[in-house]
Amino acid sequence: MKEAKSVKLNSQQHQQHENGHFSPFKFAKLLDPEASWDKDQLGDVLHWIRQVVALFCGLLWGAIPVVGGIWIFIFLAISTGIIYGYYAMILKINEEEFGGHAALLQEGLFASMTLFLVLV
Repeated sequence: MKEAKSVKLNSQQHQQHENGHFSPFKFAKLLDPEASWDKDQLGDVLHWIRQVVALFCGLLWGAIPVVGGIWIFIFLAISTGIIYGYYAMILKINEEEFGGHAALLQEGLFASMTLFLVLV
């Protein structure tokens, strides 16, 4: 009985994946240079990495009351450097398949900038 339920559950998951309604994501894929990425998945990962960096920098620089526009540019440099290092050095992807450097570096930029400014 249990075996029949397991087979039925696996077949439902497989059908959902084929229909595009369900896309499993494993955290091991985040550091695997051999993993295959589609444009939406990579964009989502870059977006959320940038949000985490904005959260961390915004809270840190808000706790240490820093002033001046230079800190905005420092945040942009740190955030962009982390994103570039992630997709170019860790994932080792061909950026031309995903729209070039500009498209990848722009993922989540404006949302992270807003989050950073709200937290500072």
